[in-house]
Amino acid sequence: MDKHRPSEEMLQELDNALSRLNAMEIVSSDEQKNHVRIMRMLVEGQMHSIREFEHLKKALDLLTEQIFKVQDRINQA
Repeated sequence: MDKHRPSEEMLQELDNALSRLNAMEIVSSDEQKNHVRIMRMLVEGQMHSIREFEHLKKALDLLTEQIFKVQDRINQA
């Protein structure tokens, strides 16, 4: 099974794709601009999802740390 790529790498690739889409929109016809806008929305949504996942991972780490602290206090009592 392949390893997951780091989120920073995925965000950089999506940011590059977003830059290319912005350039495509400038030179596109009206019909193509609508397609480019849809693709931009999808890329931006994916970027948002990656960032939110990172926040969830941090929150889970903090919660786990607090659980261990409570467990240590219970064991010491």
